[in-house]
Amino acid sequence: MSLRRRPVPLLAAIAVPLLTAVAVGVAAVPAQAAATTYTALGDSYASGTGTREYYPDSGSCQRSRHSYPVLDAARLGATLTFPACSGATVAGVLNGQLGSLNAATNYVTVTAGGNDIGWSSVVVQCSLPWPTNCWPQIDNAENQIRNTLPGRLDQLYSRIRTLAPNARVVVVGYPRLFNGEECNIIARISPGEQVELNAAADLLATTIGTRAAAHGFGFVDARGPFTGHAVCDDVEWLNGTSNPIGESYHPNRAGHVGYAGIVEPALRGSTARKH
Repeated sequence: MSLRRRPVPLLAAIAVPLLTAVAVGVAAVPAQAAATTYTALGDSYASGTGTREYYPDSGSCQRSRHSYPVLDAARLGATLTFPACSGATVAGVLNGQLGSLNAATNYVTVTAGGNDIGWSSVVVQCSLPWPTNCWPQIDNAENQIRNTLPGRLDQLYSRIRTLAPNARVVVVGYPRLFNGEECNIIARISPGEQVELNAAADLLATTIGTRAAAHGFGFVDARGPFTGHAVCDDVEWLNGTSNPIGESYHPNRAGHVGYAGIVEPALRGSTARKH
């Protein structure tokens, strides 16, 4: 007896390939990418002091929409967490700014160390009228850079890496402030004092850069890019003596645009370790 082949119902014949197509289609839809996150840590050079416009709720921290972290977050398409605060020391960053860091953090920048050596006080001392000088203050700042700052930075950088093991971390350095000229926006800082202050800035930059490298972090050296844009230069990226005094010797809005231009490629590139 011959067996007759039972016809497959039309609906079932259509449904099987349709179901397969739907399953493939669902599998082909990529999962929504997680938001890119960026945390900006540090002191007044990170918060935006010097730009003369601050978020009202930032108070004395003086966080500005003109700061390099805000500019770079927009360029990176990243969600910014912005605890940087004017006046912060390394300990202040360590104990008060790391709360948002976690394994999902993509980018971290940190600018810190200047307040640990009393840099603002040194520059203010150098600005006082003759016969006052600031040589002892410069010497003390350099001793702090050599003997105290490295250990503090090591502690901070180690903690950042522990909390944000997958982040690309970039340490952002400070520029030289002066070009050796005297002009009406410098209050009595002689060319000789400017040379010594720049030498201290060099020591600070190399020390921070060395500790950053020891932890596998990228380092953005601001000295080269800011050359030609110091106080008294034709195109200034740094304020001279200002009113209010707290704006003095900080990057202006153009300076933060300059910072953003050198920090962004460091965050995107391979200069910093990513686990």
